[in-house]
Amino acid sequence: MPYKKPEIKKIYHSIGEVADIFDVNTSLIRFWEKEFDIIKPKKNAKGNRMFTEADVNNFFIIYHLVKERGYTLQGAKEKLRDNKDDTINQIEMVKSLENIKTFLLDMKKQIKET
Repeated sequence: MPYKKPEIKKIYHSIGEVADIFDVNTSLIRFWEKEFDIIKPKKNAKGNRMFTEADVNNFFIIYHLVKERGYTLQGAKEKLRDNKDDTINQIEMVKSLENIKTFLLDMKKQIKET
């Protein structure tokens, strides 16, 4: 899981913060925003994009499908259109399993140290 959860809960995230979360360029965030209609950032008076938690969660879904599962952009769009709930459930399951794995590896490390 190369992306990282934001440390502080915020109402809005800048494009730079979102790019940092996923360790990608801001240009990729702008591109995905144009390609996927589930990303709808607010814009402030200067025109800067302000992404909500819902937008960040949708980026998690897109990132998972495109970067981790190897879907094409068209394939990811179809997957989201046809069965978004199933995709979200699968991602949540993967996150839970990764958390369990991290917990078990930490326990193993602690046991070895004693």
